[in-house]
Amino acid sequence: MTATASAPASEHPAIGPVTKICCIGAGYVGGPTMAMIAHQCHDIEVKVVDINAARIAQWNSDELPIYEPGLDDIVRGRRDQNLIFTTEVDEAIRDADMIFISVNTPTKTFGVGAGRAANLEFIEKCARKIAEVSVGHKIVVEKSTLPVRTAEAVKAILAEATSGATFDVLSNPEFLAEGTAIDDLLSPDRVLIGGESDAAVQALVEVYSQWVPRERVLTTNLWSSELSKLTANAFLAQRVSSINSISALCEATEADVDEVAMAIGMDSRIGPKFLKASVGFGGSCFQKDILNLVYLCEYFGLPEVADYWQQVVTMNDYQKRRFVHRMVRTMFNTVSDKKIAVWGFAFKKDTNDTRESAAIYVCRDLLLEKARLSIYDPQVTKAQVVADLEAVFRNGDQEISAASRQLIENNIEVVSDAESAANSAHAIAVLTEWDEFVTADFKKIREGMQKPAFIFDGRNTLKGLGLEEMGFDYQGIGFRR
Repeated sequence: MTATASAPASEHPAIGPVTKICCIGAGYVGGPTMAMIAHQCHDIEVKVVDINAARIAQWNSDELPIYEPGLDDIVRGRRDQNLIFTTEVDEAIRDADMIFISVNTPTKTFGVGAGRAANLEFIEKCARKIAEVSVGHKIVVEKSTLPVRTAEAVKAILAEATSGATFDVLSNPEFLAEGTAIDDLLSPDRVLIGGESDAAVQALVEVYSQWVPRERVLTTNLWSSELSKLTANAFLAQRVSSINSISALCEATEADVDEVAMAIGMDSRIGPKFLKASVGFGGSCFQKDILNLVYLCEYFGLPEVADYWQQVVTMNDYQKRRFVHRMVRTMFNTVSDKKIAVWGFAFKKDTNDTRESAAIYVCRDLLLEKARLSIYDPQVTKAQVVADLEAVFRNGDQEISAASRQLIENNIEVVSDAESAANSAHAIAVLTEWDEFVTADFKKIREGMQKPAFIFDGRNTLKGLGLEEMGFDYQGIGFRR
């Protein structure tokens, strides 16, 4: 279906090869995806636009706003050639053949669906801006993760364009894993494109086909594409929560969750991926997308389905609480005024993204127990750590109490290396699986710690290093020593 303000669908304009792309949103998806398109398609001018001038300045600097292995080289290679980062939103939209919408769709914190539904405020604002300034024909591509049927709202807004512009709307969800985003973009498992106009779909297919094998480019209807992204993340998160539920049983029965995961993962019907027990999943997508799926199921009158997916999030929250309770119980039922080294704050290694990181919630609960935290992450700044902790302490009115603010100000420090964090600490909590933690000088670290020296490994990263023989009380996930 073509959204149009002046011409009937039968007068659909001809669609030629894409030569100019505009991406609205210079975040974790828009920046790397557009950099890859510019890298692979030198004949296409790619403009990444954002109203956040500071973020655009970072993309144009030597220190990008996003840490992703390989991204810096790709950006440097194409920036100011066919890859442009700018705040000139209107001009970029007006000139483009194809417009990607890649803005944030956070979970609502207010009103109907608060805590579950996606906040589509920024999507709607993008659609209205596109309708306002467009001329000619535009292919509008939903890149943000959206609830199914969102395209209907986007098309309705675009149909009110007064300039005579016409539009096709496509869905092209991202399937990037942070930390491996560049590899995922270079060699994706699949590229999914949903739409109702064959010509518009083919235009985007031709862009990706410049480097992605055609058999990996999957075309569907618009609604299947929108729903596939939510479903993929829900299934992956379900596997993590499933193995984490078994990790609790392993600790109670003296089984080893890694051995269980290996045994079941060798079953070709199950496979080994996403069966790594941990302190809990994080990131911008898993929890947000599952909660959105829960809300959609409730909205469409499917409470049993909603309850099923809600349990995935419930189990994830339980795993984080269980980790802290185990720490407190093991450390003689109190961590009050004890220094705890927190190794890792990003939600996974090889990224500076902290959104929904398990570390945020573990640190919050340890602060509520009056622990003193010394936090180290190689890519996360002190400002980000403080902002995340302040956010998780806010109440329903988005205010932070004086007591909570005092805890953050007085009971945390952010240091520049793992050894400094552990110096004089009673315990180390490993919350991100950074490779450098495996190569730390643990004999030296133990000498500088309080005794007994505890290590609580929320990622099982240090398992097998013989830390018990060095004198540590080592506790991992899903097994007992």
